[in-house]
Amino acid sequence: MFRLTKAEVGNLNRSQIVTGSQKHRDPRFPPYAFTEHGALMLASVLNSPRAIEVSIYVVRAFVKLRQLLATHRGLAEKLAQLERKMARHDAEIRSLFDAIKQLRTPPEPPRRRMGFHP
Repeated sequence: MFRLTKAEVGNLNRSQIVTGSQKHRDPRFPPYAFTEHGALMLASVLNSPRAIEVSIYVVRAFVKLRQLLATHRGLAEKLAQLERKMARHDAEIRSLFDAIKQLRTPPEPPRRRMGFHP
């Protein structure tokens, strides 16, 4: 169990689904939260049918959260790879356009020097 930071509490306050009504909570003290292991330890201490049902629900929520994070991590890595590839392609395309522009401009004719040249 640990206390939430001010930023985390701010995120909770913006989420209507998570917090609901929090008029009873003292705003000077941030709330506590459980880690996955802490929730499992708490569930093993409580021994009522409702506690068992809630502990199964909590474990399933943590498993789903872990899967969701793993999916997003993979997606984020794929997006980063795509961005790197696109940046490299952009540079290559830019160099191709520069080469085409150089080919399209006719070379300047050699200037004849004035005077007598043997």
